[in-house]
Amino acid sequence: MVFRRLLYFIFLSLFGFAHVHGQSRISGYVLDDKKEGVESVVVSCGVHMAQTTKKGYYELEVCADEQYVQISVPKGYLVKNEGTVPIFFQKMDVNKKVYNFHLIENQKDDINHVFFAQTDVQAASEAEYDLYREHIVSDMHATIRQYTSEDVFGLDLGDIVGDKPDLFPYYLQSMKSLPMPFFRAIGNHDMAYWGRSHETSERHFNKHFGPTVYSFNKGNTHYIVLNNNFFIGREYFYMGYIDEKTFKWLERDLSYVSKDQLLFLILHIPTRQGENNSSFTYNYSNIGGQTVNASALYDVLSPYNTHILSGHMHCNLNVVHKENLFEHVTAAASGTWWQADICTDGTPSGYAVFEVSGNEVEWYYKSAGYDRSHQLRAYYDEETNCVIANVWNYDPKWKVEWLENGIDKGSMEQYVGVDPLAKELFSDKRKLKYDWISPSSTKHLFRTTAINADYDIEIRITDRFGKVYTQSLSKKR
Repeated sequence: MVFRRLLYFIFLSLFGFAHVHGQSRISGYVLDDKKEGVESVVVSCGVHMAQTTKKGYYELEVCADEQYVQISVPKGYLVKNEGTVPIFFQKMDVNKKVYNFHLIENQKDDINHVFFAQTDVQAASEAEYDLYREHIVSDMHATIRQYTSEDVFGLDLGDIVGDKPDLFPYYLQSMKSLPMPFFRAIGNHDMAYWGRSHETSERHFNKHFGPTVYSFNKGNTHYIVLNNNFFIGREYFYMGYIDEKTFKWLERDLSYVSKDQLLFLILHIPTRQGENNSSFTYNYSNIGGQTVNASALYDVLSPYNTHILSGHMHCNLNVVHKENLFEHVTAAASGTWWQADICTDGTPSGYAVFEVSGNEVEWYYKSAGYDRSHQLRAYYDEETNCVIANVWNYDPKWKVEWLENGIDKGSMEQYVGVDPLAKELFSDKRKLKYDWISPSSTKHLFRTTAINADYDIEIRITDRFGKVYTQSLSKKR
């Protein structure tokens, strides 16, 4: 009798534990165009992960409350798209145990590839999506034509809609003409509000785009998308925060990634908006504009050469956190919520373009409606008798210099201030749809010393890749 009881408990521990705790196993194959197995593809369901065998087979333990089984699309392959939505995932079904995935061989060598990063489309009406299509999507079409031989795809860093989930279909319709997939992150304005917990906040996004945490690969580059919009369960309030489940998923995902691979991390809310970790202040404006536990994220990323892509702020900002950790806070596609074609810091509405070659990457900001050379805006300031330049994609490896009447005057002085055009457009609240819009301070402003009454000024900027851009201002009697 004792021996039978012992056998029963051994059987329960080996085979019954998963059932007791709502766990089960799924399996399947990852196959290519020829229906042959693809090896070493990472398949995940929640924090549980496995790699495919030589025959493309995998088995995976799953929890009953998980929504998706998904693959990290491997280099050299694509997945089917529905419009611009890549289908790298399948919805979980309690009655289904086999999930097969089909890959398409990429006809272009993705070791060299290009992607566009847009953020904060944030339209609140169908008419604003018409503006998005006319202003941003049409500009992307023109830019794509410059990269006919490269593998090109898009990233959307979130705030796809402006608190109106019924507009997701209009967003997809407005960009359906683009001949490339977009991998998307959820933004705070994409969340389902008024739920009782953070876990209820993703459902509208899931319906249209699938998981909010996932990864994929291109050449020697690994891309990770996270959700750092933590809904706190009251009205529409949120903070920038990464929960423990996401950290566990991230650590396990990275366990399959070689340390010599280039890494891009995509999320909506910036991790930090400055190089220094300032003392923490618990107020809503502070916790809503940064990721409060960013230090833990940096620790996980520390072995990799990483670029973080974020949005949320409707301004452009480059932050060098560490030598191997660079954050690109990207300006809004909507400019100032479709009230003007510049953002609150004076950056034109547009998107970022990244050109990846092996382990190297170069980037530039593409102002919608302008060519690539539009990288600054210069003003003459009558009050101070100096010239001001807004260099929106500046980082510490750029040079900003000026010449007066052909004489080299050296570097311009960097300062924190308000862009003159933004001040002009956003100071009169009567002309704005939203009275809370205001010009924002920025540190990518530069100024000359006092200039002559008759002046011929040239602003010359050199980016970190050695590309030179100029703008001239002249006043001659």
